Amino acid sequence: MTNPLTFEDETAARFARRPWPTTSIRPGVEVSFEFFPPATQAGEANLAACAAQLEPLGPKFVSVTYGAGGTTQDRTQVAIRSLEATTTMAVAGHLTCVGATQQQVGEVIDDYIAAGVRHIVALRGDAPEGQTGGSVAGGYRDAADLVAGIRRHVAGTSAEGMEISVGAYPEVHPKAASAQADLDSLKAKLDAGADRAITQFFFDTDAFLRFLDRARSAGITAPIVPGIMPVTNFANTCRFSERCGTTIPSWMHELFADLDDAPEVQQMIAATVAAEQCRQLAEHGVNQFHFYTMNKPEITAATCRILGVTPASVRSRQAQAS
Repeated sequence: MTNPLTFEDETAARFARRPWPTTSIRPGVEVSFEFFPPATQAGEANLAACAAQLEPLGPKFVSVTYGAGGTTQDRTQVAIRSLEATTTMAVAGHLTCVGATQQQVGEVIDDYIAAGVRHIVALRGDAPEGQTGGSVAGGYRDAADLVAGIRRHVAGTSAEGMEISVGAYPEVHPKAASAQADLDSLKAKLDAGADRAITQFFFDTDAFLRFLDRARSAGITAPIVPGIMPVTNFANTCRFSERCGTTIPSWMHELFADLDDAPEVQQMIAATVAAEQCRQLAEHGVNQFHFYTMNKPEITAATCRILGVTPASVRSRQAQAS
């Protein structure tokens, strides 16, 4: 009896069957990137370097995260102002409503607008460590309520056309009562005025495709952008996945085993896994990808290059559009 193909064998065979592209995987493919706000001067320098490396890939936007209960609010705003001032990329600010009143949320929105932000990623957010619930008197009930509040807040202002993205969970939010309740929540956020959903990262491509089918059957027509997280540190990825309910396939444990002392090999495998995930999604019509960079741009940049998203392809697209 022959041994079954390993994932590496399957990946190599799949690559061999498909010619390497000379252009993007699909016409009009779009990428976006997520950063987290640095806490030190060294982190600020690293974020600047990360942005410089990824900007030539022409992202639709980049986003900056926002800690539980607004714990990184000041650092998020500093990072956003820096990116707005030093890059040409459209910057989206994350915004959570847990632990904040509507007035406090409104002040953050105003700060974003003053910084030039015209895109908000609206999330309910997690309660700060040691707290439960997170709702406060005079606050927003949930993410759908927050989206509606943003729309009211910017109505009649120069930011009235503010883009709003919300979160989605292919493998169901850990605190959702059921998969149907989670889908109903997503529909409520989009019905409240959100433009698109960006998913939690996942590694089971079939889970995303099943979720997308269910969303479309439920009448959701807005874009649902898959969140892709290239593995920069497998142990950390496993910890993140456990907290947010993301499945780590057994073949990933096999691929990344015993690579602590071989970071170059780990990076090559990580880029291959992420690129194959995107290719499989593209074969099903997906043409937008949101990368969780963890402020480590090399693997994301390598993944984009494998997909045909390069500075040269971006310049060609821009020239055709002009």
